Amino acid sequence: MTTYLRDSLPCQDARVQITVLAGGIGAARFLLGLRTLKESITVIGNTADDIWIHGLRICPDLDTVMYTLGGGISAERGWGRENESFVVKEELAAYEVEPTWFGLGDRDIATHLVRTQALNAGFPLSDVTSALCDRWQPGVRLLPMTDDRVETHVVVDDPERGRVAMHFQEWWIRYRAQLLVHEFAFIGIEEATPAPGVLEAIANADVIVLPPSNPVVSIGTILGVPGIAEALRDAQAPVVGVSPIIGDAPVRGMADACLRTIGVQTTALDVALHYGARASGGLLDAWLVDEVDAAAVAQLQQAGIKAQALPLYMTDVDATAAIARAALDI
Repeated sequence: MTTYLRDSLPCQDARVQITVLAGGIGAARFLLGLRTLKESITVIGNTADDIWIHGLRICPDLDTVMYTLGGGISAERGWGRENESFVVKEELAAYEVEPTWFGLGDRDIATHLVRTQALNAGFPLSDVTSALCDRWQPGVRLLPMTDDRVETHVVVDDPERGRVAMHFQEWWIRYRAQLLVHEFAFIGIEEATPAPGVLEAIANADVIVLPPSNPVVSIGTILGVPGIAEALRDAQAPVVGVSPIIGDAPVRGMADACLRTIGVQTTALDVALHYGARASGGLLDAWLVDEVDAAAVAQLQQAGIKAQALPLYMTDVDATAAIARAALDI
């Protein structure tokens, strides 16, 4: 498979250039498998989940990718640091300092302190992310989607406050996505520009992969930065997606609540059709679905999206590597 890709390149060079658009936990676990293929990987990370807490800039998706690939992630939680303590969180709660619903671990706080100090000194997020990765050595090039401030907010009916807009993290963590969302508001996204290296990573890729991440608030926000979706449509490389939906339910998280808000059914077929076939002005050349959704393959191919059904549960690194290989093969 990789030999074919290498032979198809203009330059008989070393590794296949893979660009991945990534959210948090699902994308990070997919990258663990993809990394075993020993190709060159650039990851464009979602930053619309970012939030300022206690004066610190928190970048959940960037950190989840960095910690997971760097061997520092909490395997039990899937986010934050391993062997974590929460003394500072407990002390802040004793002072009744809000927000009490967002927990920062003591080890994790060190990352946010370093990031915030560098940002306040005038360094862009892309440079700061690169510096943080110097410690963790994730084995991929990790880029934020933009250096500009972009935040996802939701408009909901709060039981106590009525209809309000709140940060996505409050809805996701504090309310477990149980409040009905009337709309998503991506603050700052229309004025944002792609971070340095993002458009080049798309233009120079041999394969572009959309891993199993939330189509609305992870992949969707990356595509919402002006210029990025257009770059995917213009790219010479094929765009391959891995469904985050198996058997009409998200593998992890609450993507169904997000999809419901934008009027997309929670199925592997409907998410692919939401992205659209590149031949018809959409984004996808190919889409992987789980075996339980094999009936969607014929419909996807009729829509102009090459499709394949195979086991998509990322039970371990070997299983995930098989999914990654299939994404390159197709």
